[in-house]
Amino acid sequence: MKLRRLLYPAVAAVGIGALGAYAWQAQRQPLAPVEQSKSPQDAGKGQGQNKAAGPVAVDVAPVAAVRLVEDVNAVGTLRSNEAVMLRPEVAGRITRLNFSDGAQVRKGQVLVAFDASVNQAEVRQARAELGIARANFERNADLAKQKFISDRARDESQANVQVLEARLALAEARLSKLEIRAPFSGVVGIRNVSVGDYVKDGADLVNLEDISSVKVDFRIPERFIDMVKRGQSLEVAVDALPGKPFLARVEAIDPQIDSNGRAALLRGRIDNPEGRLKPGMFARVRLILSERENALMIPEEAIVPQGDKVTVWKLADGKAVRTEVRTGLRREARVEITEGLRAGDQVIVAGQVRLSRDNTPVRVINGGAGVQEAKPNAAAPRATANG
Repeated sequence: MKLRRLLYPAVAAVGIGALGAYAWQAQRQPLAPVEQSKSPQDAGKGQGQNKAAGPVAVDVAPVAAVRLVEDVNAVGTLRSNEAVMLRPEVAGRITRLNFSDGAQVRKGQVLVAFDASVNQAEVRQARAELGIARANFERNADLAKQKFISDRARDESQANVQVLEARLALAEARLSKLEIRAPFSGVVGIRNVSVGDYVKDGADLVNLEDISSVKVDFRIPERFIDMVKRGQSLEVAVDALPGKPFLARVEAIDPQIDSNGRAALLRGRIDNPEGRLKPGMFARVRLILSERENALMIPEEAIVPQGDKVTVWKLADGKAVRTEVRTGLRREARVEITEGLRAGDQVIVAGQVRLSRDNTPVRVINGGAGVQEAKPNAAAPRATANG
């Protein structure tokens, strides 16, 4: 009986041990093939490592030397070389118009004459009085020499002559105001009056324009003012004459900057011998600030900012080398490089995101021709600065 009590626990222990061994063996058998295979994530990592080990596929573009024109585009207005609205200084009735509407007139030509009958009579009266006064003075001068009259009487007659001379000059001046002459040669406009009209002083009669050359007034932002000098070239285009740009020069620069728009007023001059340009026309002005014959340009895609630095990936012996550069002007998806590159260098324009360190092997897939290049010695596109 005592032996049986000891036998039951021993048999139970052996059974439990056999069951545990069987379970361990069953778990061990399916783990073997799992260790030999890889999960999809592990497989992807392995493929990425294998791919990174090879050259990185990139697109490149050359550093092109081009003729770069730095300019500013603005809008302006054409004005006459000289322009005036003819107005009378005195009131009167018009008796003669010595011009045709829109006709060419010369300097000094009488254009408008007023009724001058009263003023002409005043001039004749002043001349007659002056003649008598001069004769009296000559007689008094002879009598004074002979001591027949006093020196005072002679001096009074001389002063009377001077007074009448001034009166005659005043009458002649009033008479001259009744004729309006052309202050310069030019073209008259369309008159507002007719013969017989009575006009007051200061009334508008007709405009006179000198358009042998025209002025163009335009504004540019104040940041460009230090780059502008008298004599700089301008290209002017007007909508009324499409496809025909006109050459001009900067003639004047207003010393005062407009405090509202922060812009500077400039004036250019255009020769207009044929008279095709008219005052008041809308003008598109291109101001050339500077020209560089061999400016280095690359596509904007090549620029890779790194902190406060500007860098590009340059292709050197089949490897990508990070290079710090300095940039200048930007023109239609291209950037000027002032330091860091030379003409003919190849820069990477696509695939930089897969580059992490210098001297990474790369494989060029576009042969350097996948990006549109600027032709050497070709003018760069224009910049626009709204004045």
